[in-house]
Amino acid sequence: MPDATLNPAPAPGERRRWTALFLAWLVALAASLGALFIGEVMGQAPCSLCWYQRIFMFPLAVLLGIACYRGDTGIGRYALPLAAIGWLLAVWHALLFHGLVAEAVQPCSAAGPACDGAGMLLAGLVPLPLLSLAAFSLLLLLLSLAARGERQP
Repeated sequence: MPDATLNPAPAPGERRRWTALFLAWLVALAASLGALFIGEVMGQAPCSLCWYQRIFMFPLAVLLGIACYRGDTGIGRYALPLAAIGWLLAVWHALLFHGLVAEAVQPCSAAGPACDGAGMLLAGLVPLPLLSLAAFSLLLLLLSLAARGERQP
C-alpha cells in the first residue's frame, strides 16, 4: 500500500485554482489558434488593433501552458497584466467597430485592413472584436480565480 504522506493529494482549493489555470490556457490557445486560422487559412489580413491584441494573446498561450505543466497557479502575477492590456485593446476595438469612437482617433490606416466593417465579421455574422473581448474577459476571470487564495512570497 503506497504511503499517502509521500505524495499527498492536492487540497480542493489548489485543484480549483489549477482547473481555472487550465481553462485559461485553453481559452488563450483557442484564441491564438483561431486568430492564426482566420489570418493564414481564411486569408483575412488582421487590422492594426488585431495585431496589437495578438501581441498580448499569443504569449499567454505559451506562458499559461508552461504554468499548467508546472502547476504554477502564481502565474497570474505575470499573466493578468498581459490579459488586462489585451482587454483594453479589445474594448477599444469593439467601440470602434460599433462606431462609438470618432474617426479622428481610429488607428487603422487606409493602406491596411479596416478596423471596422464587413472585414471584421467571422462568417459574415460574428464580429471579431467581440470574440477577442470575450476571450480576454474570460481570461481575466479565470486568471483571477486561479490567483485567488495564492500565498504571496
